[in-house]
Amino acid sequence: MSLAKTVNYALALTRVDFQILRHHHSDTALAAARTAHVDPSTLAKAVVLKDGIGPLLAVVPASERLDLERLRAALRRPGLDFIPEEQLDQLFYDCDKGAIPPLGPDYRVPTVVDLRLRDSDQVYFEAGDHEDLVHVDQTSFRTLMRGAEYLDIVVH
Repeated sequence: MSLAKTVNYALALTRVDFQILRHHHSDTALAAARTAHVDPSTLAKAVVLKDGIGPLLAVVPASERLDLERLRAALRRPGLDFIPEEQLDQLFYDCDKGAIPPLGPDYRVPTVVDLRLRDSDQVYFEAGDHEDLVHVDQTSFRTLMRGAEYLDIVVH
């Protein structure tokens, strides 16, 4: 594949500076960081959740693990749970399975970003396939995350 159409659209719409970093095929965000020689703490990993209210995208560093209980409590959404894999195709229709970009605003999915990603000067994220990462600076990342809420949502 290559850049998902929605990722390409988001980058064009926001007019942010970015680079595409090609890497060997990888099935996880942590493996993508390794093969691309990127610090996993700078790779924004998207975790898709859902409850009776609807879907939610949680964005955390690839080096960390989402604290689901903390997120549920912070948002007062006790029913949040991981979305079944077969429903991912409906939300992220232009992405390879498991290569979800953190661009919830562009997929019309409410988004919560872990605070650690706000402290990183450089941010990388999946481009919608398993062989490309998008690289942006912090200002561009915040522009892309427009409307997202920043919370402390990883396991300590």
